[in-house]
Amino acid sequence: MNKQVAAVGPAAETSFAAVADPAPEGKRVRLLFLVTVDWFFSSHYLNRALAARQAGYEVLVVTHLDTEDARLRAAGLVPIHWRVRRKGLNPLTELQAIQQLVQIYRTRRPDLVHQIALKPIVYGSLAARISGLRGILNAPVGMGFVFSSPSLLARALRPLVLLALRALLNPPGSRVVFENSDDRATAIADGLVRERDAVLIRGAGVDIRRFTPAPEPPGRPRVLLIARMLWDKGVGEFVEAARLLRRRGVEADFVLVGRIDQDNRACIDEIQLRAWKSEGVIDWLGHQEDVPGLLAGCHVVALPSYREGLPKSLLEALAAGRPIVTTDVPGCREVVIPGENGLLVRPRDGQALAEALSRLIKDAALRQRFGAASRRLAERNFGTEKVEQATLALYADMLRPERTADAGGEDR
Repeated sequence: MNKQVAAVGPAAETSFAAVADPAPEGKRVRLLFLVTVDWFFSSHYLNRALAARQAGYEVLVVTHLDTEDARLRAAGLVPIHWRVRRKGLNPLTELQAIQQLVQIYRTRRPDLVHQIALKPIVYGSLAARISGLRGILNAPVGMGFVFSSPSLLARALRPLVLLALRALLNPPGSRVVFENSDDRATAIADGLVRERDAVLIRGAGVDIRRFTPAPEPPGRPRVLLIARMLWDKGVGEFVEAARLLRRRGVEADFVLVGRIDQDNRACIDEIQLRAWKSEGVIDWLGHQEDVPGLLAGCHVVALPSYREGLPKSLLEALAAGRPIVTTDVPGCREVVIPGENGLLVRPRDGQALAEALSRLIKDAALRQRFGAASRRLAERNFGTEKVEQATLALYADMLRPERTADAGGEDR
């Protein structure tokens, strides 16, 4: 891996003009975000939406409203409830979800639509085509199950998903934003996106003022995994590694932090999590708000995921100055320079994970060196301001009159 890790950037060797007034004639530009679940929007996109609002955009958020309605309204955004479920496959209800989008797109007439994850991309792009909308920005995140799971369902869905993406991911006048360079290169090679339309903005960024380094706490080393409780986040391998190290007499505590995501097909249920906790191999704290405090109280952060866009928990670990052990897969390897701020291991390999964790558990000086390098990397490349600026520059570029005029005649 290259020693230099870029944080944000458009398609290779392409740059956008500086962020400018989105509406030179005084018209307020209407930006619409489309995402299936509201908590994911608040976690990963709220800062970008607020930056857009501050820049003069009217910001609408179309999502399945559950817990975040009041928060979005208080932030000055316009939430609109979308009757959709992430894992819904009933043809009738899915058609109704598309029909609702057509109605929203026709009545609201957004100037830009930022569609996030697989179902919003497919359904939103269909609705945009029916409604005659241009200015589509697609963000293919959260597709780990389809492309990394060995299950029969994932293998059956994969060719259908690829077919849909070839038709809808990069329509004329659109852009596609990727969170890591591997996914961008693969999408271009597979003919899913035109190279000139493939933009690289690495993740949600991290607030380096909220997440700051703290001295290691005294006592036994604590290894922390922060993620939704999903098999494809490598939670099973984390537990396996904890068991192996306990058998070897390695003194450490292993802690899982994260919600149960029942709408995800890779969900680990509460019975399994409580069984592991009762066994004494790990502790599970569930969803926690005080992530800075949790990071300050740990010694090592692990995420043995099978595939990621760019994991927010690892960006936060960088800013908190903690060493990282993660997998050598797209997304995860973007935040680790092996031997400098962390270690990379093979995915689905609890033994390899145990070896890497053992090395850091036993070597406080190495943890200190890696942790200091993590903080430097966060400051250099992954601050939220960089992500916000790159996103606003992309919006402004898409709104240029010459680009919108060209959108109608662009051919694949």
